[in-house]
Order: sequence, then C-alpha cells, then structure tokens
Amino acid sequence: MEISNILVTGRMYKDIQEIIDGLETDKVFRFLPEESVSQGDIDWADAYIAFKPVPGLDYKNIKWIHSLGAGVDSFLFDRVWSDNTLITRTTCSFGERISQYCLSYVLSDLQLHDDFHRGQRNKQWSQNTPELLWEKNVLVFGTGKIGSEVARTFNYFGANVFGVSLSGAPKEPFKKMFVTSEIDSISSDIDIVINTLPLTDKTYKLFDNAMFNRFNRILFINCGRGASVEEEAIIKALDSGHIRKAILDVFSEEPLSEKNILWSRKDITITPHISAITSPLEAVTCFLETMNNIEANVELENKVNLVKGY
Repeated sequence: MEISNILVTGRMYKDIQEIIDGLETDKVFRFLPEESVSQGDIDWADAYIAFKPVPGLDYKNIKWIHSLGAGVDSFLFDRVWSDNTLITRTTCSFGERISQYCLSYVLSDLQLHDDFHRGQRNKQWSQNTPELLWEKNVLVFGTGKIGSEVARTFNYFGANVFGVSLSGAPKEPFKKMFVTSEIDSISSDIDIVINTLPLTDKTYKLFDNAMFNRFNRILFINCGRGASVEEEAIIKALDSGHIRKAILDVFSEEPLSEKNILWSRKDITITPHISAITSPLEAVTCFLETMNNIEANVELENKVNLVKGY
C-alpha cells in the first residue's frame, strides 16, 4: 500500500503536528480540527488519523484509517466498511496504564483508604483490618492485550484471575477461561469484576440486570466501553447488594451529563475516561511504526478485524 497524503484530526492534532514537523518525512500532512474537515480533505487523503470519524462524510476512498485510541467502536459500531479498507489502532502502553488504574482502586478499597480518611476527619482511632489481594478472585472480561496485562498485574500479587472471552479457550496468564454462559459456576466466589471489552454487537449492554444478578457484593470496574454497561442496571445492582462499589471510567455519554444520577452515588467512583489516555508521543510513535510496517508489507499486530469489531 502506498501512502502519500495523510489527514490528522481530533483533539491532539496540534500536538501531533509539533512532533511530525520536527521529523524528516516524504509524506504530505494536513492537520485540522474536526470542525474544519471537509469532504474535499477526505477525498485528498490516503490515510485518516483520528480518534473518531467526522460525521457526515464519505470515507470510501480512504486506504488506511488509524485510530489514535485503543478502542475502534466509533469507527466500526453501526458502520460498514469495504474489505479493502485497512483499519489499525494505537496500542503502546494501554495495557500497563489500565492494569495500574485497576490495581490502584482495588488496593485502595482493600486497604480501607476511605475508612481511614473518614476516621482521620472525625478523629476516630478505628483499627479496622485491611484485606489482602491474594485472598481475592478476579474475573476479567476481555482477554486481549489489555485484559491479559491486567491479569498479569493481579497475578503478581497472588490473586486468582479468571478470564471471559468469546471462545473460552485456555490462555495464559488466566487461571481458567470461560464464555459468558459458563460463569455461573464461579460467579458466587468472585470478588472483583473488571471489564476491558471493546464495544461490538455482542458486548453492547452485556452488563445488564441479569449479568449483575449473578454476583454478590463485587467491586466492579469498567474501563472497557460505556455502552457495554446499562447504567440503570448498575444502580439496581448497587441497591440490591450485587455490587458493593463501582469504579467507572467510561460512559455511553461523554462527557457525563451533570444531571446523571451516577455523580451523586457515594458507592460509585467516576473518572473522566483517563485509564488509558494516549500521549501525543505514543500516538506518533505507534502511527509511524504502523505506517512503516504497512509500506514494508510486515504483518500488523494492531490491525483491526472488521468482522470481530476489534
């Protein structure tokens, strides 16, 4: 594939431009804010680099689309692409970032940070006993690069980590693998559930009332995609005790509306989609490496499967 003209847009386009301008390249770039991208810009470009497509434009002549994030649902969900369209995604340090994000909140919970902060404010000397991670069973939905890194991190601290995937086939570093329909066999023993799944037709609203009702007083962390979780189901599960605490980094609507009831829940922690932020340098590094591999006809580890949706 020959790439000559490259269009870069999205919230980081200026940061990326600063880095690219300092490099020697034979490519022709256009760096534009999303609101300035026209159909003429799309028709000019061989490659489109962004976090999401600008709505209302026709991308059928684009040879290569590269997502600046790990998720590609904004490009694939409810969209049809030609088999000739190459779509790749940014990978880099997302596994490490998300695994450390999850670990930080799990350790804070087990070490009773909120209790001790409350005790300090109230000048109360309460020697509650923190729990240990090796005593816990963790269930990770999604066993790709990110989910596997989460499993490795929690394995290091001695937790029992189980995985959920489409196939349920055995995979390191998970102690045991399941498909969704099989998790009833262990759900009552699970302490922590972490969602790292991409958004596809099969994962859309996967975490509904029926799913949460399988568990008992779990810590639930969502750093996959917001639309894979029904927000009303989270509220019901918290009220009924199926979830005791939720850590939510992604939402169906972003930014989260000020009117959303999730803000007011003391048993919910909200973070603004920061568990795996792409840095400009990482974005450029991954983009250039991918482009070099494309032109050298090297197999791409970050190529998106248009059928699977990730």
